[in-house]
Amino acid sequence: MKKGIVVASFGTSFPDVRKRCIESIEDAIVKAYPDFEVRRAFTSNMIIKKLKDRDNLNIDTPIQALKKMVDEGIKEIHVQPLHVIPGFEYEKVHKAVKTINHRRDVHVTIGMPLLSKEEHYDQVIDAIAPKLSKEDERAFVLMGHGTEHHANACYSMLQAKLNDRRDDVFISNVEGYPELDHVMPKLEKYKHVTLMPLMIVAGDHAMNDMAGDEDSYKVDLSDQGKEVACILEGLGEIKAIHEIFINRIKECIE
Repeated sequence: MKKGIVVASFGTSFPDVRKRCIESIEDAIVKAYPDFEVRRAFTSNMIIKKLKDRDNLNIDTPIQALKKMVDEGIKEIHVQPLHVIPGFEYEKVHKAVKTINHRRDVHVTIGMPLLSKEEHYDQVIDAIAPKLSKEDERAFVLMGHGTEHHANACYSMLQAKLNDRRDDVFISNVEGYPELDHVMPKLEKYKHVTLMPLMIVAGDHAMNDMAGDEDSYKVDLSDQGKEVACILEGLGEIKAIHEIFINRIKECIE
């Protein structure tokens, strides 16, 4: 019986970022599960439309990818979202899985995002730790996306878990508490600040909101007299993050 895996991410319109941050995870999943048909899906309709209009590149939504697999006779399908938290984008994938599972002849599972169970937070911290080498007078600010969804609480949980280990790493979101204004007072004693995206892709938010030359984290912190460094790498470029997603799929299969 044919089996399938749908890898569902928010997506990105930057080809080089897509290759480094999304395709790298997809390739790792293909290598880990050679007996499965692995397909891509994006949850952002805006990005799907932009890629179609600009590059004539067709990317399926999760429901489209699932329907195609079912039409091809694939009855066992595991969907792994590449989302950091179980927010609105994750719910889109969950809804698609629920819709397909109404068919009695098909079995579809959905994997968890990066942050869901308590142990997930420690896994993510372990995965990014090599990027956060401790130095005197240096703080690290991890830029998350943030959301109005109640899953925004995941960022506070991650901050609490970080605080259990060290006191020089802070989370700040683009859209949702805590924002940079909330974090700035905690950075007063540090001369150096390193910025890193807490997102799968280092796309528009990382390049502009975090590291841009206007109206960005880098500019705001530099204006406060900080020496600012930027890590322009998404979580999708970290092999330990690949392993987390591979294990999420394993949990679904088992």
